[in-house]
Amino acid sequence: MYERESAWDVYRQALPVIIVSLVAGLFAGTILGSEAMRDGIESVPGILILLPAFLATRGGVYGSLGARLSSGLHQGIIEPRFTLDRRLFNAVIASFINGMVVSVFIAIVAFLVLWIGAGGGNLLQLIGIMVVSGLLSAILMLSALVTVVFVGYRRGLDPDNIVGPLVTTLGDVFGVAFLLVAIYLVGLVL
Repeated sequence: MYERESAWDVYRQALPVIIVSLVAGLFAGTILGSEAMRDGIESVPGILILLPAFLATRGGVYGSLGARLSSGLHQGIIEPRFTLDRRLFNAVIASFINGMVVSVFIAIVAFLVLWIGAGGGNLLQLIGIMVVSGLLSAILMLSALVTVVFVGYRRGLDPDNIVGPLVTTLGDVFGVAFLLVAIYLVGLVL
């Protein structure tokens, strides 16, 4: 009996998040297929090389943070409050640094692949795009992730049921949107 109730709780808590993720994923696809993004992809060689890695690392880096938050809440070592908790602060800072370092690394690898394959590319432009989009997406992902996990936990939701779909959706939406913004902003400077 307990297993049946537990399965129902997981389903009941995860389904709304998955439906929201579906709609948000379609929104991210709409941005990706927009004329502005197609123009950006054409104007900056290497965007298609780095895009999948950039989106994947958003989920990987911030999914780890979501798992740490979930474990900390279940173990009682993190309180679901917005206070200056050292464990929470360190986890958020570590995720931010990982996200930024990985973003620059992706730009360098994309440049090398482009350079070897096509003999061209602009490393400074790719790094600039990854730094801007990585920074903007990190700020919003961290804010949204911590807020949704804490508010959900206080309302009786198990973070384990919502963190996965939440992080991948936020990573796709913020990643694609801020990649487009970064292409535009870096294009103004370089």
